[in-house]
Amino acid sequence: MSLQRFIQDWAAPTGIGLAVAALLLFVFPQLRNGAPSPQAGEWQGPVSYASAVSLAGPAVVNIYTRKAVPQRQHPLFNDPLFQRLFNSMNLPQRERMQSNLGSGVIVSDDGYILTNHHVVDEADAIVVLLADGREAQAQLVGSDADFDLAVLKIELPSLTSIEVGEPEKAQVGDVVLAIGNPFGVGQTVTQGIISATGERNLNLAATGAGGYLQNFLQTDAAVNPGNSGGALVDAHGRLLGINTSILNQSGYSGGISFAIPANIAFKVMQDIIEYGRVVPGWLGIEAQAVTPQLARNYNLASTNGVLITAIYNQGPAHHAGLKPGDVITHIDGLPINDGRRGVATMATLRPGDTISITFIRDGVVDTVEATVSERPNTQRRS
Repeated sequence: MSLQRFIQDWAAPTGIGLAVAALLLFVFPQLRNGAPSPQAGEWQGPVSYASAVSLAGPAVVNIYTRKAVPQRQHPLFNDPLFQRLFNSMNLPQRERMQSNLGSGVIVSDDGYILTNHHVVDEADAIVVLLADGREAQAQLVGSDADFDLAVLKIELPSLTSIEVGEPEKAQVGDVVLAIGNPFGVGQTVTQGIISATGERNLNLAATGAGGYLQNFLQTDAAVNPGNSGGALVDAHGRLLGINTSILNQSGYSGGISFAIPANIAFKVMQDIIEYGRVVPGWLGIEAQAVTPQLARNYNLASTNGVLITAIYNQGPAHHAGLKPGDVITHIDGLPINDGRRGVATMATLRPGDTISITFIRDGVVDTVEATVSERPNTQRRS
């Protein structure tokens, strides 16, 4: 084959192909390394959350309770036409056993478990089933209906407690996993995101979630009957909250469920263990969120913080020198971005704690120290 024929048949097409390839790589640089690489700072989510589940799953338990419920024997008792008559009669009664199910979280190696108050309320017997198949009778250490939290204790060796995350840093959009025992089918994991944080404009007392705490983590992870008391964990398997309620009258997950932040749940647990009841921290103030109108009236640069509207005589804030009209912006260096964060921060304070309070008065920023106390019966200072 002549050199001219070789160039015509092979070299020329090869050269043209290389030139076209070079041009494509120049125009589309992402083709140089195959799949496009993530931009700087772009977070890449995991393909699987199996490691998070394997870390948190062993600490989540199933809870079964039994309680005796009086039962009337008359066959017409459930007929509304006869209920009034039967209620006025002294009919013989017998007891039937009613069972309930829920979930719980092992939070210490020595056997303390957090769950919901409504899961174990009035129970005569509480049985805990661990993820490894072991079973134990649980002792009710104490509970609080307002926070819808209860503390149980079991005596078993080699328990796995859950690692605790930072619920106060949770952001809307964070991936979360709900681990529990829905419908009694056994440990189940559902996945979603944090839908909202902070104080919600809700009345959840009728759902069993209590009326005191309104600083929930809201999620769209499926939470169904039996999930109550289970764990809401982050993508690394660390505890963010205790699942407590769903916003759905049918009783089934409708994409909106709530969890009590872990930092508040642990404060409640410590109070129950130490005092036998919840002892809320008290600063002796009444406050409200700073609205845009209030910010203008007080010449504030933003709506961050809470405005003190009243001070209680001889309370911690009074002794610290705070006055109505002061705007609290930080507690122990943590920003109080709004009234919701203030509620959350106060719920974690304990009597005897000494805290620093940063506030604004007449445009001047100042910091004082106050010693938190338990709320006494005292008069408010206007």
